[in-house]
Amino acid sequence: MEPASDPASGGSTEYINHHLQFLQMKVGEGSFMTLNIDTLFFTLVLSVLFVGVFLLTARRATSGVPGKFQTVVEMIVEFVDGLVRETFHGNSKLIAPLSITIFLLVFLMNFMDMLPIDLLPWAWASGHEMVGEDPAHAYLRAVPTADLNTTFGLSIAVFLLIQYFGISHKGMGGFTKEIFSAPFHAEGPVGKVLLAIPNFILRVIEEGVRPLSLSLRLFGNMYAGELIFILIALMTLNASLAHVSTYALGAAQFVAGFAWTTFHILIITLQAFIFMVLTIVYLSMAAESH
Repeated sequence: MEPASDPASGGSTEYINHHLQFLQMKVGEGSFMTLNIDTLFFTLVLSVLFVGVFLLTARRATSGVPGKFQTVVEMIVEFVDGLVRETFHGNSKLIAPLSITIFLLVFLMNFMDMLPIDLLPWAWASGHEMVGEDPAHAYLRAVPTADLNTTFGLSIAVFLLIQYFGISHKGMGGFTKEIFSAPFHAEGPVGKVLLAIPNFILRVIEEGVRPLSLSLRLFGNMYAGELIFILIALMTLNASLAHVSTYALGAAQFVAGFAWTTFHILIITLQAFIFMVLTIVYLSMAAESH
């Protein structure tokens, strides 16, 4: 058996490409019929963790003096509930639970970027090597929101909810009428007919931009954050302890990593918050009559 190869030994380009490659499985012909197994796995694990923790907290909740974790959960729930009351002008019992779910689930997926960039890929490669496989082909990406499929899937779910809220609050007739009568209005039948097509085109553009902006904003920030962590790791890639420069680069790497990690905590929280707030705003707009 040939000795296993190390992705880092191929230089910086191979190291970056290896970290940006998903663990994939073909389920049919074409690139569309390819599953990113690592994205699906971590999304499932984080979803189960989220649901399990909240169910456990709900069962252990007490009306007396709450514990520390219950206090944190109650603060999050009250904050999101207050935000929903201020932003969403319709009546729905779904908005607050939906908003909490979006915020915390997106935050958990973003938080995977806080793990050391080589930790999980190294463990996965070590497992491959133990069973006699080449670790150079042990691909793994641990941040689901750095995968455009995840962010676009979330935004498509929000898009479908927008249409559902529009129909449920206005009825199918009112929802369809609004597509051809807003934002430009006319009094006479001739004006309404002439403005129907421009209104329809603008509505299609408006509805199409929403999922694109939601998905690309979240994906872009998380992909860039992951890439910066990879570039910081390159500072001591294949460095030798026999060289004095290694220690200087190591110190610079520690400072850069600490600074970016501190700043990135704000980014992952802010991106989860923005995704939640925009979802509430879009649903509120769908429930309002123009």
